[in-house]
Amino acid sequence: MLITSRPLDEYCGFFGLRRAELRALPGPVLDCPGGAAALVAEARALGCRVVAADPAYADPQPALLARAEAARRTMAHAMRTAPQRHLAPRYHPYDRYLRSWDRARALFAADRAAHPGDYVAAALPALPFADATFALTLSSYLLFAYPERFTPDDQLAALRELVRVTAPGGEVRVHPLHDAESRRCPHLAELRGALGAQGISSELRTVRAPGDGRRRYLLALTRHHRYRPVPWTNP
Repeated sequence: MLITSRPLDEYCGFFGLRRAELRALPGPVLDCPGGAAALVAEARALGCRVVAADPAYADPQPALLARAEAARRTMAHAMRTAPQRHLAPRYHPYDRYLRSWDRARALFAADRAAHPGDYVAAALPALPFADATFALTLSSYLLFAYPERFTPDDQLAALRELVRVTAPGGEVRVHPLHDAESRRCPHLAELRGALGAQGISSELRTVRAPGDGRRRYLLALTRHHRYRPVPWTNP
């Protein structure tokens, strides 16, 4: 799996976020997986605390950064060879975009060295956080991006875990809902049904990409209000 180095602006685009929304949150944010992104550092400057969780944080910093640099090369190659999956250069010049990853990676490295407690080595579906810890939980380019690594049961368990650590009234946002070949998850409706049966509401949202206005899709999850499990009986 790629260790990406995305800046705050890219997170805002993926998840339909605004800086003012982050400033106003009543509690911390979880970024899972965090990779080598700058979200923790850039949100800190806004007065918003973000905790990043990623199994890659068990690696020494030089090894992690080497993986992030390799992911940058992979992205550069993909933009050249599969441009139909990316914004056209006239809307988002590739060199400028890749430089934003370079800046984000540098911010990540400095911030992790200064605030190691905000970067937790952990993997879904077993996160080391108490119930209802986070006001907002973000998960990008993981569960649906790598279907060869996550079965439907794995995806369901991971989504339930993200909801568990998110406070009532908070929200989980997951993006993208497709794999590396832009194939949308074929069993998303079944997953949403299973979540609903366990007291978790789901909503599909669209976010307009900057530039050419292409639509992105995200999955938003919340707990049912006053939800109580009721045993099923066959009348």
